Amino acid sequence: MSETGEIDEGFYSRQLYVLGHEAMHRMATARVLIAGMRGLGVEIAKNVILAGVKSVTVQDEGEAVWSDLSSQFFLKESHLGQNLAECSLQQLSDLNSHVLVSAHTGPLDEDLLQQFQVVVLTDSSLEDQVRFGELCHKHGIKFIVADTKGLCGQLFCDFGEEFVVLDQNGEAPKSAMIESISKGNPGVVICTDDKKHGLSDGTQVIFSEVQGMTELNSIAPVEIKKRDLYSFSISDTSGFSEYVRSGVVTEVKQPCTLNFKPLSEALSDLQLLVMNDFGKIWRHNTLHLAFQALHNFVKKEQRLPYPQSQSDADALLVEVKELNSVAQVEELDEAAVRKLSQTAQGDLAPVNAFIGGIAAQEVIKACSGKFMPLRQWFYFDALECLPEEEEDQLSECFSSAEGSRYSGQIAVFGPAFQEKLARQKYFLVGAGAIGCELLKNFALMGLGAGEEGRITVTDMDFIERSNLNRQFLFRSQDVGKPKSEVAAKAVKEMNPQIQITAHQNRLDPDSEGVYDYNFFTSLDGVAAALDNVEARVYLDKRCVQHLKPLLEGGTMGTQGHTLVVVPHLTESYGPATSNSGESIPLCTLKNFPHRIEHTLQWARDQFEGLFNQTPENVNLFLRDDGFVERTLGHGDAEALEVLGGVWSSLSGMKAGGQRPASWEDCVSWARCRWETLFNNDICQLLHCFPADQVTPTGLPFWSGSKRCPHPLTFDPDCPTHMDYIISAANLYGQIYGVEGTRDSKSIRDIVEKVSVPSFTPKSAVKIHLTDKEMEEDKVKDCDDAEKARLEDLKGKLASSTLKKSAMQMFPMDFEKDDDTNFHIDYIVAASNLRAENYNIPAADRHKSKLIAGRIIPAIATTTAAVAGLMCLELYKLVQGHQKISSYRTAYFTLAVEYFVMSQPSPPRRFQIAGKKYTLWDDFLVEGRLGGQQEMTLGDLLRYIKEQSGLTVNSLYYGTAILYSGQEDRLELSVSDLVKQGTKKEIPPHKKMLELIPSFAEEEDSDSDSDYLTIRYLLP
Repeated sequence: MSETGEIDEGFYSRQLYVLGHEAMHRMATARVLIAGMRGLGVEIAKNVILAGVKSVTVQDEGEAVWSDLSSQFFLKESHLGQNLAECSLQQLSDLNSHVLVSAHTGPLDEDLLQQFQVVVLTDSSLEDQVRFGELCHKHGIKFIVADTKGLCGQLFCDFGEEFVVLDQNGEAPKSAMIESISKGNPGVVICTDDKKHGLSDGTQVIFSEVQGMTELNSIAPVEIKKRDLYSFSISDTSGFSEYVRSGVVTEVKQPCTLNFKPLSEALSDLQLLVMNDFGKIWRHNTLHLAFQALHNFVKKEQRLPYPQSQSDADALLVEVKELNSVAQVEELDEAAVRKLSQTAQGDLAPVNAFIGGIAAQEVIKACSGKFMPLRQWFYFDALECLPEEEEDQLSECFSSAEGSRYSGQIAVFGPAFQEKLARQKYFLVGAGAIGCELLKNFALMGLGAGEEGRITVTDMDFIERSNLNRQFLFRSQDVGKPKSEVAAKAVKEMNPQIQITAHQNRLDPDSEGVYDYNFFTSLDGVAAALDNVEARVYLDKRCVQHLKPLLEGGTMGTQGHTLVVVPHLTESYGPATSNSGESIPLCTLKNFPHRIEHTLQWARDQFEGLFNQTPENVNLFLRDDGFVERTLGHGDAEALEVLGGVWSSLSGMKAGGQRPASWEDCVSWARCRWETLFNNDICQLLHCFPADQVTPTGLPFWSGSKRCPHPLTFDPDCPTHMDYIISAANLYGQIYGVEGTRDSKSIRDIVEKVSVPSFTPKSAVKIHLTDKEMEEDKVKDCDDAEKARLEDLKGKLASSTLKKSAMQMFPMDFEKDDDTNFHIDYIVAASNLRAENYNIPAADRHKSKLIAGRIIPAIATTTAAVAGLMCLELYKLVQGHQKISSYRTAYFTLAVEYFVMSQPSPPRRFQIAGKKYTLWDDFLVEGRLGGQQEMTLGDLLRYIKEQSGLTVNSLYYGTAILYSGQEDRLELSVSDLVKQGTKKEIPPHKKMLELIPSFAEEEDSDSDSDYLTIRYLLP
């Protein structure tokens, strides 16, 4: 928040789409105290500071010791012996200049706590938790306790007697268009079938734009009862007017008030436990007692239990059983109590990241009233990270880890595992939000920190200001620099031992010369921190090819997911499914929009066509002599559009074209374009389908999802009208290299002199009602007039003088985060003008940028939690866990404290000739054995037959058919066969060919992925 109270939208851009402006404003008044600056405390502080509260005070009386370096990422060895709060202060302050960060090195007391709206305790005693919990409850201070011990974590929230939640889930209010409303008691509302209404019983709604039964437009919110996916009932409508047409129903979100128990009372209430792994219900109940018992143990012994100590584990179990004599938990998980005792001295970065992410989200809820808080206990464990077999369990006496930065991790896994971590070679793809968090965890864990170890990170992107709110390794002075380089340098400062190499390559087929067979075979594993499905699918395919494990995670707002892919044990990420986003029919975009999403997509399409595609086509025409013929091959309709656009862009306005000679020409074009889009085109549509048009069945044409439009009249006093002219004129000037201006007065002076051609609707124009009609007309041959126009265009474009006098154009790639480039200005103005045409409520700049820019909402809390879970799976991979029950996939929503953690799915099995296979099964074939010549195709087929008993009857490489029974190909070497089949040379970096055989013994399969692969190693 700036000093003027305005939200810094450039910095908070992605978070604003999670929390919204109102919640952010409320947060900006909150003062937060975070007590304890070891690993968990600094994780919470980092996330809360990035979120943007008014102030954060970090408190700790203790001094940094070696074990703190295991998870406190802002500590260096030079900080040992210094106060933990003070030596973290500067780096925490640097995270967000809008938040005042201070340190308190004295003890906690009543006077201190009463200065804050939210208090968070970490690394605290049970006595302090109870004492300060009572104080905070009494004074209306939101109180949070967070704790981690080894592989276990605990969280508690008390937000007082009457805490108001203003928005329970953060989702946009649901809305739907109305098809009909009956008169009756109850009245039945039927929605259009293009979109499910998404409403549930008890939801309160309001009505707008209803014609006929207009009484609904002015009534207070009414409760609904769901009938099915497209209809619901409301109160008595029998006394209302008859429904005619149109209408929108919109959900009205209702606040709710919650009551919390103070910690002293909540300790004995097991009903307040929020589950996260439904295979561990009894363990969660046990951990609730075990954490209390641990506090009792520390009070008696003045220390935590020793690592792997059986006697200490026995003592802790006795404490738990004593507590259970009162609590009466039906089934104690005694093994979990022992493991907690044996690992309690551990301090693990991944566990702190997960619990710290959740705890920080609870702070945000406490400050903003946004989302449903935790009610009230949360327990988490990852004890399955420990060795799988009893004989592999750590001995009670392993070498001391004193003086090691990894001592907090060695206390859990032992020194041998630490050495193994140091030898790991990992490939991280992506250095954005999740990538930064993963690199932080890697550095703290010591992954690839030995002489034999290595981390390779690649990211093609450069740092933007909007990244700084959640990609915490970057600072404002890093804007414009490569993400991977800055991130690698930052974690090298965290842990100078880490061996890390930064690349700026996109991971795709073009970079296979860098990330080739030798590169992948040298790896121990891969981590994906990617933001699109296509890249994930490609990386997953490379990992399957080379039998490498993959850690994958993603976020959207407060939702997070993680997936671990283990060769031969689990399914892979898999091929891309159809786009989960709802595609909008073209005829809806072109003629019948009824939601703001439609007008925004239309505006985005206008931008791409005018300012990117047409200039690209012009430049292609100028440098490629075959452009015209190639375009003609795409069909007459497309050729007319593309070639007409090229000629028009190359020819001056005096010659009938659209090429501007001056800034005044750009403004004139923008004004005429305005008239075409928002007046003439609408007049033409209404000429074809008047407002009173009826269908062949006698129903109104303009009803349901078809909104009847009206033309606009240009008004220079209307800001949206002038916003369109200013942005369109400047963008048009930019693609031609003509300098523009933002001076609205001078632009208005030019506009007033523009002569706008008159328009008369044409009767011969056909308006497509469906996409099918549009596609059918597209493939039809042109009529004689259109063919004559096409021949005329070909002649004009063949003119040698046209190319000689032509100048290159400057296409624009849409960039949503630069508020000075007119891109979003154009989208917002064009969309809202079209929305006005169709009586669709306009969208502000913030919402328009989200939808048109296809922005993924993001917040640091979710990112930290996802990275923490991914690194817990990494512990298992490095140890070589072989039981699928040891691994976890996760899906969670921090907004509503919803967690699902389950074991991953095994790979799909398919059968060939009575034998079962999975995607992990293949034939790895050496192309040359023992210095002999390279295999021929015949050699390869015989080898497969000998190895598997299967007969290859056809062979494919990509889309090329290499063999389907042709005997003359059997004597060709495999590499020559591939060259012949693809008509290309094999790239020099290619060391392995992926050949897909079809076997005579195969049966029909219902899956395209049920096939074996021949991985052929080139000699």
